[in-house]
Amino acid sequence: MIQYLYIDRELSCAALSERIDKSVPMVMHALNQLMKAGWVHSAGYAPSTGGRKPLLYSLVPGAQYILAVAMDQLFTRIQVLDWLHQPVTALETLSLPLHDNDQATDMLIAAIQKHLQASAIEKDNILGIGIGMPGFVHIPKGVNYTFLPAPDGESLRSYLEKQLELPVWIDNDSSLIALAELRFGMAKGRKHVMVINIGWGTGLGMIVNGSLFRGHTGYAGEFSHIPISDNKILCECGKRGCLETETSLLLLAEKAKEEIKQGKVSQLSTLFKANMHAVDAVLEAANNGDEYAIELLSEVGYKLGKGIAILIHIMNPELVVLSGRGAKAGKILLAPIQHALNKYCIPRLLENTEIAVSKLGFEASLIGAANLVMENLFELS
Repeated sequence: MIQYLYIDRELSCAALSERIDKSVPMVMHALNQLMKAGWVHSAGYAPSTGGRKPLLYSLVPGAQYILAVAMDQLFTRIQVLDWLHQPVTALETLSLPLHDNDQATDMLIAAIQKHLQASAIEKDNILGIGIGMPGFVHIPKGVNYTFLPAPDGESLRSYLEKQLELPVWIDNDSSLIALAELRFGMAKGRKHVMVINIGWGTGLGMIVNGSLFRGHTGYAGEFSHIPISDNKILCECGKRGCLETETSLLLLAEKAKEEIKQGKVSQLSTLFKANMHAVDAVLEAANNGDEYAIELLSEVGYKLGKGIAILIHIMNPELVVLSGRGAKAGKILLAPIQHALNKYCIPRLLENTEIAVSKLGFEASLIGAANLVMENLFELS
């Protein structure tokens, strides 16, 4: 019941009864218990549909909190949210490079401890910590095989729990972005959706039959590393020809910086001198109509569309969502993606697949991290 109230914010007793497949008297008894505990309260009446207005229930703001952590290879964002999805602390963004960083785990712990201390929230009122991170994350073992090393013989999750003295759940960043889209975004109510995480790399979260699809060992969705390119560039995975070498926003920004040095005329020559990351500068310039930035993103979009055509042929999704950091320039990416799909995709498959830009955008990773706690704490299937 708490999980469904978290997702839908307000529900009637009858709606909760239908969701959890329990009788109305049993649900009403549970609601009364939760109200006595101070976790749930009545939220007024729903609009009338002709009969008696149903009384709605919702979670009490401030009764419990969640600490959400969204990590990528370079930066980490931390924020405490209440369980009505409202931020309680200011969003903190810190530089925390993960590549070749043996201290990354302890740096993460120190940052979370500092954030919690500044929040002045009692640990008893924090349900847990959800962390989305890049890399090969093995959920049952609580291990990240790519980044964030833990002491020998100890899983990353157990080490974090011991140091932070709170329940911790970890998951792959692209999977959590897909989870956010499934529960709160454009994939809500859909059965078969591919969620593209456009960022430093090109991640993928797969929703199949209304649930996250993880594959046999939990690593399904390594979209970045499908061998689709002829550029012979060595990918960070150690292979050549990966999609990531043509669609990574980080590589795009490096290309832009080099060409600006060689005299390319663009707003970027000014933005690169400002206090923002080069990727964000390219996205902002494109949205401001900068011809060169639009050209760069159009090249990425076309190559991304070629990869999405493969996904459509294999998975036959009803929807493909462009999410993550790159969703900020999603409208610019849509046209070249569609161009590539028209060229490479079988029309019968394409005509029934919608391509859309996420409304959650860059916030999806934090939203997914918070929901990770609720998904596990209350074990919603």
